[in-house]
Amino acid sequence: MTFQHGGQFEGGRVQTRRGGGRGRGIAIGGGLGGLVVVVLVALLGGDPTSLLSGGSGAGGGEQHGVIAACDAEQANSRRDCRLSATVEALDSYWVEALPAAGVGATAEQIQPGVVSFEQATTTGCGQASASTGPFYCPPDRTIYLDLGFYDLLSSQYGASGGSLAEMYVVAHEYGHHIQQLTGVFDRTDRSGTGDDSDSVRVELQADCYAGLWAGHAASTQDPETGVTYLEPIRESELADALSAAAAVGDDHIQQQSGGGVDPDSWTHGSSEQRRRWFTTGYQRGTLDACDTFGAATL
Repeated sequence: MTFQHGGQFEGGRVQTRRGGGRGRGIAIGGGLGGLVVVVLVALLGGDPTSLLSGGSGAGGGEQHGVIAACDAEQANSRRDCRLSATVEALDSYWVEALPAAGVGATAEQIQPGVVSFEQATTTGCGQASASTGPFYCPPDRTIYLDLGFYDLLSSQYGASGGSLAEMYVVAHEYGHHIQQLTGVFDRTDRSGTGDDSDSVRVELQADCYAGLWAGHAASTQDPETGVTYLEPIRESELADALSAAAAVGDDHIQQQSGGGVDPDSWTHGSSEQRRRWFTTGYQRGTLDACDTFGAATL
């Protein structure tokens, strides 16, 4: 999936934080086993508060900035520009789609904060390290991620990679912000586990929202240039996104850790469920289609 030739992205939307030090991070053991704990509870969504330390800072010398303006060619070749352009494309879609669905929110409220950090940083949910994985923090309504996570997604969890896979991660986290605005977080019990739990339904709905955005992305125009953000999605690119969704399925992660598959402990859904709900949003193209809470089966 590539950004349309001639597209321009003004930048300034994504904050950068560099040199924050190692931080206190997450109080778990090292290695794949420890990372699996993080993934099962916080990766690609959920409330990571219980995994983040309560430290007051990420260490001295942290430098703050923003991702500068990029053109389409840079967005197609550089991860930082791709992140910035993806966020701008998500903004444009949801600023129109959410009010059209009857959700009363201003454009400013609909657009979450986005922070790209290295090593460690302070969040509204506590102290985060790169090993936390991408997450949305409800208290400060901000998405946090370390761009190096995409390499881990491929090397450790077998995702095929690709630009749409990276966009899927961001769109999923943006979906959690939409859930915050629609009241889903307030109405659900996200502390439970199991293949039919509210936790899993929340995550699968965010997957569906990511697919919903992807399905509309090639027809959503940049309001400044009138150019559609993305070229039509190729089948190979869609396969990349589905591969990323499957890689972070609870059953796949449990298998990767060398243990048995235990549906009672799931918090995000199986690989098959995550692929299917992304596809549901992509193919059906409406918020109503993403009602995982009204679905008889997941």
